[in-house]
Amino acid sequence: MHELNDQELYQALKHARSLDEAAGRKILTQFQSDQPVLSQMIFNLFPAAIAEKNQEMSYLFMDLCFDVISIYQHAFGKMPTQNELSPEWLEQQASLIGTQLQSIAKQKQADNKTQASLEEHFALNSAVEVNQTGLVRFMNESVNTYAAEDPNRNPAIKITQTMLFVMIHLLSNIYNHTKQDTLH
Repeated sequence: MHELNDQELYQALKHARSLDEAAGRKILTQFQSDQPVLSQMIFNLFPAAIAEKNQEMSYLFMDLCFDVISIYQHAFGKMPTQNELSPEWLEQQASLIGTQLQSIAKQKQADNKTQASLEEHFALNSAVEVNQTGLVRFMNESVNTYAAEDPNRNPAIKITQTMLFVMIHLLSNIYNHTKQDTLH
């Protein structure tokens, strides 16, 4: 899997936003079938955490997650299924991301100084590859634009951006992992 350039990202996003309701429902149903654990996390657990700060931002998060799923499928092909991934690999991904998020939370509690972005933290403090930076940047801008419309949304900006980054990171890892398996 490669980093999407601006043109590829634009085309994939244009495709995602042009889908009608039936096509969108089909993509979500297929995603829920292929990746039930990830789907549960993305569409239930993450939005619930965001909703504690602002309900409207949790709805935006789910809309943007649909865009990301559609972008990945358009750019990289069919979403690999959960059955194509070993349970050990899935556990390793969950543990790695959980450890990183806990580390970030501890750092932020330790000092109130400006912290490095989540992407920088992942790049500097682990072997986790930061992938799809253009997509992450676009999603962050979408969150900022939406939040700017209502100051009540501002407390949920960081958690929404963090959860989007985690989701993008997980999808990249899934696509990379299954692609590596087919090469060996």
